[in-house]
Amino acid sequence: MKRTSHASVRAQQRGIPPIVVDLLLRFGQIEHDHAGAEILYFDRRSKRRVESYVGALFGKLSEHLDSYAVLANGQIVTVGVRYNKINHN
Repeated sequence: MKRTSHASVRAQQRGIPPIVVDLLLRFGQIEHDHAGAEILYFDRRSKRRVESYVGALFGKLSEHLDSYAVLANGQIVTVGVRYNKINHN
């Protein structure tokens, strides 16, 4: 999926590896923000799916599993690290 330059810069600034963004796209839970965008994040179920997919690499990636990505217009708009719960509307 295409990433905006803003998303690439934010991922680098926040230390989020590209593989984590790819795992978000593959396994992440989707929540709509009711403004036309979607938020992808790892919930308990998706973390278990990532663990079974990556195997021993999970220990290295686990510190990044509080990351999220925002998708709009078929692009990754931004990425970040969650400090609060995602509101389920």
